Amino acid sequence: MGSSPVLRPALAVTACLSTVIGLSAGISFASSTIKISGSSTVYPITQAAIKGFQSTSDGKNVQFALSETGSSAGLRQFCNGNIPLANASRPISSKELKRCSNNGIHFIELPIAFDAITVVVNPANNWANSMTVGELSRLWNKQAQDKVNTWNQVNLDYPASAIKLCGPGKQSGTFDVFNKTINGSKKNSRTDYFASEDDNDLVKFVASNKEALAYFGYSYYKNNTSRLKAVKIANSKGMPTSPSVKTVQNEKYQPLSRPLFLYVNDKQLRSNKAFRTFISYYLRNLAKLVKKSNYIPLPDSTYRLVDSKMYRHILGTSFGGDLPVGLTIGQAIDRSFDQHKTKDHR
Repeated sequence: MGSSPVLRPALAVTACLSTVIGLSAGISFASSTIKISGSSTVYPITQAAIKGFQSTSDGKNVQFALSETGSSAGLRQFCNGNIPLANASRPISSKELKRCSNNGIHFIELPIAFDAITVVVNPANNWANSMTVGELSRLWNKQAQDKVNTWNQVNLDYPASAIKLCGPGKQSGTFDVFNKTINGSKKNSRTDYFASEDDNDLVKFVASNKEALAYFGYSYYKNNTSRLKAVKIANSKGMPTSPSVKTVQNEKYQPLSRPLFLYVNDKQLRSNKAFRTFISYYLRNLAKLVKKSNYIPLPDSTYRLVDSKMYRHILGTSFGGDLPVGLTIGQAIDRSFDQHKTKDHR
């Protein structure tokens, strides 16, 4: 078994942080390089898949370029035909569907895991132990910009100290899902906060600021529990609930749970043996990769359906360009595999 190449930082592209796996910084991508872009939330799972694949005889000579640009930027590249695989923390949108159609891009949509969007504060924060959806909306909606600047404006029991906000940028699927869930529209968000497509930047911001609050994928919280405190979110029954594997799987952590996806270019899957072998490895090891990356695995029976969906080349999306919010695992599975029940696939 070959050893995995060293991870080296690549040159910065626009405002995102990129990592090139198997290539040195400054070297142009070879045509055989498998390029993957998109969600920073899904990034750790795909990164683990690449590392595992490159430790096998099939993958030791395969080169990858993996970037965390946000779901929107990744799906834009995907639908333009620039990359064969996109990581996404939300379903593909109607605008992206049209772009793919116009460019003749046919794809397979694969749900791979579940996530709990996690609201975090600094461990020294001893007041914001739980929050309601209404309080989060009061803080994050567009009307709050330049107006809601102190903690007691969110809840009168909180101190009158200034609040320091940070979160994903507009290219992020987490941004879209959070604002659709909390504020009713993915466009209804204040913009006067520290934004980054790299969730590690958000972790550092909150860890170094007692007054800070952020939201991002569960893995980034789970990997930094000594530096962050998760805020309990009141669900539809009014029960403050912490994000965890158990509370997502038993459908109590609502409404900030969501499915995570891979979008696979079907033409590349059929014609590129190295790419096809990598995707096969990825799917065979999904449960292990998801657990290792600190996300919430789907049931084993569902992973068999994911595998079948790829091998049967079931094309299109089960979400019709919609951005559903607050889906439970059961609801997401039903939606994700409704194409199996139809003769003509979209």
